[in-house]
Amino acid sequence: MFKILFAHPEFMIPILILISFSIICQISMGVLYHRLIWETENMSASKNKSLQQLKLKFSSCCKLHDGISNIPVFVDKYMNQIKVHGISLSTLKHISGQLVLLSILISGIGACRGIISGESVILIVPYYIISFLGLYCYFAISSLIDIADKTKILRTNLIDYLENHLANRLEQTEQDLKIVQAEEPETPKEEAENLPENKEDIPILSHAEAQELESLLKEFLT
Repeated sequence: MFKILFAHPEFMIPILILISFSIICQISMGVLYHRLIWETENMSASKNKSLQQLKLKFSSCCKLHDGISNIPVFVDKYMNQIKVHGISLSTLKHISGQLVLLSILISGIGACRGIISGESVILIVPYYIISFLGLYCYFAISSLIDIADKTKILRTNLIDYLENHLANRLEQTEQDLKIVQAEEPETPKEEAENLPENKEDIPILSHAEAQELESLLKEFLT
C-alpha cells in the first residue's frame, strides 16, 4: 500500500508538504488566539508585550483626547495588527487555504498525467484519496480551532476590559488628582512676602517663651 501511494513521489511528497503546512498555519493561529484569550481573562496581571502596548496606547490616547469615543474600532485596529512571525493573521488564514488548493491542483495534475499515460486505476486512485484526506483534515482542524469564534471572544474581552475597567480607572485617577490639587492650601501673597528668606531668620522660641527667658535672665543677673 505504501509503495502504491508513493509510486509517484514527485507529486505525493509536495502534496503532503503543502497539506502539512496548511494545517500548521491553522494550529499556529489557534494557539495564538487561545493564548491571547487566556491573557485577556486577567489583563491587569498580563505580561504579554502586545497587550501591554495596547494598554499603554489606550492610556495615552485617553489622556491626549479626554477619552476614546469608539473603543470597538480601537480594538479592531489592534486585532488587525496581530502577527505570527511577521505575518498578519488574516494573511496566514488565506495562505492556509491557498496551500490546500495548491495541493489539490497538484493532485489533479498527477491524476491527469496518469490517465494520459495509461496507468492502472490503482496508481491513479491515491491522488483522489490524498486530496479527500487533505480536505477532511483541513476542514476538521478549522472547525475544531474555530478562528471566527475565538476572534469574537478575544474582541469581547478586550472591549470589556478597556471600556469597563481601564477607562473607568483612568477617569477615577484623574478625578482623584484634581481633588488633591484642589485641596492643597495655597500660600497667601502677604504671608509669602513676610516669610524669611533664610532659615536662620526663623525664630526658634515663641513670644511667650522669649519673655519668660528674659525675666529669668534678669533675676539671675540681679
